[in-house]
Amino acid sequence: MHALNLPSFAAFGAAALKNMDRTRQARGKMLDRAGYGPQETPSTILHTEPGLNLRRYEPEEADGPPVLLVPAPIKRSYIWDLAPELSVVRRWLARGYRVYLVEWTPVPDSDDFGLDDYGGRLLAACQRAIEADSGHEELTIAGHSLGGILAAIYSCLHPERVAATVLLESPLHVEPRSCCFTPLINQAPHARHIADTFKQVPGVFLNLMSAMAEPQAFQWERITDRYLSMGDPQAIKTHMRVERWTHDEFALPGRLFTDIVESLYRNDEFMQGTLRIGERTIGPRDLRAPLVSVVDPRSKVIPWEAMVPFHEATSSDRKLLLRYGGDIGVNLQHVGVLVGRSAHAAIWPAILDWLEDA
Repeated sequence: MHALNLPSFAAFGAAALKNMDRTRQARGKMLDRAGYGPQETPSTILHTEPGLNLRRYEPEEADGPPVLLVPAPIKRSYIWDLAPELSVVRRWLARGYRVYLVEWTPVPDSDDFGLDDYGGRLLAACQRAIEADSGHEELTIAGHSLGGILAAIYSCLHPERVAATVLLESPLHVEPRSCCFTPLINQAPHARHIADTFKQVPGVFLNLMSAMAEPQAFQWERITDRYLSMGDPQAIKTHMRVERWTHDEFALPGRLFTDIVESLYRNDEFMQGTLRIGERTIGPRDLRAPLVSVVDPRSKVIPWEAMVPFHEATSSDRKLLLRYGGDIGVNLQHVGVLVGRSAHAAIWPAILDWLEDA
């Protein structure tokens, strides 16, 4: 395989890729007009600052404990609240929780946020706002994909403030033989070169790299899922809503992109216990809250090896490991745990029952 000259590719196509981001967002608005936009639960913005809005949902019971939902900082957060029948937000509300959702927003070009900002400073600001709003000093934190990494980092940094941690298909450990991104990263130079070319790394660039790393999951499985959904009106509707969501990405700050590629993927620092976040160095042993991990054993994007060793290495006294088996109609199996019918019928009740039994 020829070496991939990513800086040259990035320099040649930086403007074009940013235009492609705008084109994809326009295509997403077309899907909105076709009736495939999200049907979100009413909310208010409790706190805002550069990089995020914190959404607050009205609880069905006013005195319930708080939960903070943490999406990946690549696409919009409404994948957690796609439609009433497939809303993780509504699953938590129905159990009496006060629900708060991190809505990541584009970072100004003048700022260059990294893992320490996303996994530390910004989530700490969210918790301060939640404490003032709810009166609770502790919260449950739940994250999906890269958002799971941020949730795990925060749980390691603030064990006294986290009542429980829920990690959903998150790349917490990079085992080279099983990680689909390893061959691509091994061919690439240091990620800072790419980040410096773009300043803000376009979402479409991340999509292209993902498709190159694992075309089965990011291309062919989506085509197959659409075909299999055609005879099921509910499945095809969900598939198309997720399709709309896939067109709703935004640029990643250069330093965050570098931290993800170098610290997490190339060097596996979180699993090795050498991840530097501000003044702290953390690893799985620093995660002490009760822990739920959800893994799809079939996945090549977040394989078994990406989660289970980290889950086992934490210091949590109570742990639950759940296996997600997939759904038809989810478009991307990677988000099936958030929008899949079987996930809402089985996975989420199991998570919430386990937390209530503590």
